Amino acid sequence: MSLWEYLWGKVETQFSILKLGIASFAEIFSHAVIQLSEMFLAIIFFHSSEYALAVAIHGRSNVTLTSLLISKQYVLAMIFSLLEYFVEIILFPWLKEFWWISNFGLAMVVIGEVIRKLAIITAGRAFTHLIKMHHEEHHKLVTHGVYRFVRHPGYCGFLIWAVSTQIMLCNPMSTVAFAVVVWRFFAERIPYEEYFLRHFFGSNYDDYVRRVPSGVPFVK
Repeated sequence: MSLWEYLWGKVETQFSILKLGIASFAEIFSHAVIQLSEMFLAIIFFHSSEYALAVAIHGRSNVTLTSLLISKQYVLAMIFSLLEYFVEIILFPWLKEFWWISNFGLAMVVIGEVIRKLAIITAGRAFTHLIKMHHEEHHKLVTHGVYRFVRHPGYCGFLIWAVSTQIMLCNPMSTVAFAVVVWRFFAERIPYEEYFLRHFFGSNYDDYVRRVPSGVPFVK
């Protein structure tokens, strides 16, 4: 073998490796585009529809930006989930290739979204983003529709939606973290809220509690 043939063989080998690297990067990039696009579309639709429904039900003058449900803690959680995603797709790209898991997460995002929006539409003016501590005339005990199955379908839907956004991204750490943090939030909020609901509706609410689960696992 001549020196020229040897050098040309080396060049061909390096070129083949480069092509494989580019193809691998392109595949990883396409995965990221699809998964992150689904994530951002889910977030945009969730928050914009929350605000739109609040305006439609309560009137624009009675709605503030809090109806977008975007807090400092929420933003930090989403930033953490994106950091996890980018670190893992660089170091462990195979982790993002479980499309059946990602597609399952997407399906659950839709289910969580539907449950929450049904809760808002069914409750109408009785649904608010802030806990009511004083009874108002239009505040009725809603037990029909989706409320026949769970007492807090809005919380149930949000829990499913939030955790599923991380399943969709194949983010193992954020999936667990979101599940724990969101569950703890509702585990504390539900007893506090139901204290006032019992005050508003008395024995009717007690009967409702005995018949219907909360909708959040392990929260009575």
